[in-house]
Amino acid sequence: MISTVIRNLISNAIKFTNEHGQVKISSKEEKGMIEISVRDNGVGIEENDLKKLFRIDIHHTTIGTLREKGTGLGLILANEFINIHGGKIWVERNPDVGTTFRFTLQKDAPKSIRNNL
Repeated sequence: MISTVIRNLISNAIKFTNEHGQVKISSKEEKGMIEISVRDNGVGIEENDLKKLFRIDIHHTTIGTLREKGTGLGLILANEFINIHGGKIWVERNPDVGTTFRFTLQKDAPKSIRNNL
């Protein structure tokens, strides 16, 4: 599940970053949690679209820089998968600079989560 989340976030970052742009993946550990971030210097997300992300009750899709189409389902699944693992996922908007998606995971997942992997 976590591999799927990371692939989706990287794929989205590439989709919304212009040619010769950058996508950076990083991680850090803090207070028993691991935080993963996927940052791009792409076109960014409109502020009014932020509240539409991660919601199954709102259909939201955006065309990529090379006219790629998406369904918006990837972020909804990413949110579900991260929640199952006891973490949180969020997005940080940087106008005209790009977007950063971050998620956390418990460093030592409870046995109930490990058993479902």
